[in-house]
Amino acid sequence: MTPSTAATAILLAAGAGARLGLGPKALLRRHGAPLVDHLAAVLHDGGCHGVVVVLGAEAGRVREEAALADCAVVVNDDWPSGMGGSLKTGLAAAPPGRHALVALVDQPALTAETVAALLAAHRPGRVTAAAYPDASGTLKRGHPVLFDASLLAAVADSAHGDAGARDFLRAHPELLDLVDCQAWGDGRDVDTPADLPLLDG
Repeated sequence: MTPSTAATAILLAAGAGARLGLGPKALLRRHGAPLVDHLAAVLHDGGCHGVVVVLGAEAGRVREEAALADCAVVVNDDWPSGMGGSLKTGLAAAPPGRHALVALVDQPALTAETVAALLAAHRPGRVTAAAYPDASGTLKRGHPVLFDASLLAAVADSAHGDAGARDFLRAHPELLDLVDCQAWGDGRDVDTPADLPLLDG
């Protein structure tokens, strides 16, 4: 599938991973590399035009231990307040005029195929999100989420606390297009010790 949409990836990697107790999730290992480096490579390979990595917890350590190759790195000093601040920070650092594909660093099984599918499916003025079936088979929105360039100012204005872009998406359900990505994964993230096997998949 050939990506048809020029988008910058915003990789949110500021969390401390408190529930895991293993330090920042950005430095968990996936295929021998820090998770932040693995995800950045996936986003590049999927067709994103640049990756902005948003750090926060132990940002200095992450910079030292991760390669962060070909990435623009910014730090959200207010990371304890939640994902909203990191989203604002990442969007502010992205090149103007490009769409933004927002990804989470704790989604280790994200594939380049998923990223490419979102880029190829995107329509002007809309939001395009990866979706995965729940237990009943109903598709549910997950990550990554691709926001049209025309919407980014409103997305940033609505971001606060730990909601990220959730309030914007709830206010504008008519803009959302779901892309079934189950062929390339299930969208699960690493939140608790029980999720650690996802790093080895």
